[in-house]
Amino acid sequence: MSQIIKPIDYTPLLDMRQTEQGIKLIKEFFQANLSTELRLRRVTAPLFVLHGLGINDDLNGVERAVTFPIKDLGDARAEVVHSLAKWKRLTLAEYEIEPGYGIYTDMNAIRADEELDNLHSLYVDQWDWEASIRKEDRTLAFLKNIVERIYSAIRRTEYLVCESYPQIKPFLPEEIHFIHAEELLEMYPDKTPKEREDAICEKYGAVFLIGIGGKLANGEKHDGRAPDYDDWSSMAEDGRKGLNGDILIWYPVLGRSFELSSMGIRVDKESLLRQLEIEGKQEREKLYFHQQLLNDKLPLSIGGGIGQSRLCMVLLHKGHIGEIQASIWPDDMRQKCKEMGMQLI
Repeated sequence: MSQIIKPIDYTPLLDMRQTEQGIKLIKEFFQANLSTELRLRRVTAPLFVLHGLGINDDLNGVERAVTFPIKDLGDARAEVVHSLAKWKRLTLAEYEIEPGYGIYTDMNAIRADEELDNLHSLYVDQWDWEASIRKEDRTLAFLKNIVERIYSAIRRTEYLVCESYPQIKPFLPEEIHFIHAEELLEMYPDKTPKEREDAICEKYGAVFLIGIGGKLANGEKHDGRAPDYDDWSSMAEDGRKGLNGDILIWYPVLGRSFELSSMGIRVDKESLLRQLEIEGKQEREKLYFHQQLLNDKLPLSIGGGIGQSRLCMVLLHKGHIGEIQASIWPDDMRQKCKEMGMQLI
């Protein structure tokens, strides 16, 4: 059976009817706040893209995409998206979105290789967003400002939930703490990356961890990141590499850190070529997406994904993501969750 985290003294604060109402409340309110905060317009997104164009997000490079043949295209293969990291940038160009404005969409994905637990499901739903920026915006200060605005929208949504359901008490801190993965390694050299995240999140409550994807001083990556969307190799103002990161919180229901968002300033031509070389993926330079970027057909941008089910899970104080979304779970997991008070949809 996949790993199950036992919630601490868990009793659901909402029944299934209230939970469904809470999900609707959160999704409607948060996306309106995100759109206003970052000046984003909603667009329609694909569930699948053609294989071989370099448009799909390959995550850590080992996850298999769900694929199927298309009869009317001579059995050309389509693949269900993992995320829309690259597709969004193509869409910014197609819609001719000016710097300072952007797009967001509902992203639905299937990740067949996901290891199922309280936080990970075969079904992934995110608010995927992307905004056009200027060259001078490709700074750590700009990234931090965007992170703070997203976090403000999250806290406003938490306030609404607690006003609507008084039995739910707020726990997110007023401010989010910024730290680089290299600094985190220096603080906790004997811990694993996950243990480092737990330690720093328990200390500060909410953290933006900068520099995900590049190797650290110990020769290891904090976590993997594809080489062709986030810029994790450029040198920032603080002298450390990385213009991307993750929004993490300390989640008291499970007693662990919890990732809500992965985001960053996207690669420009120079960082794309550098990161493809670092990862030994130079063959991707010939793909459609990469050619568009290398030939100056795409705007500079910043973007990311914010987990919809994850945000609802946190703000409704649920112990398992299956209490928020309908997915497939092993029978023994369902039984174990039921015994712990977690009723999976």
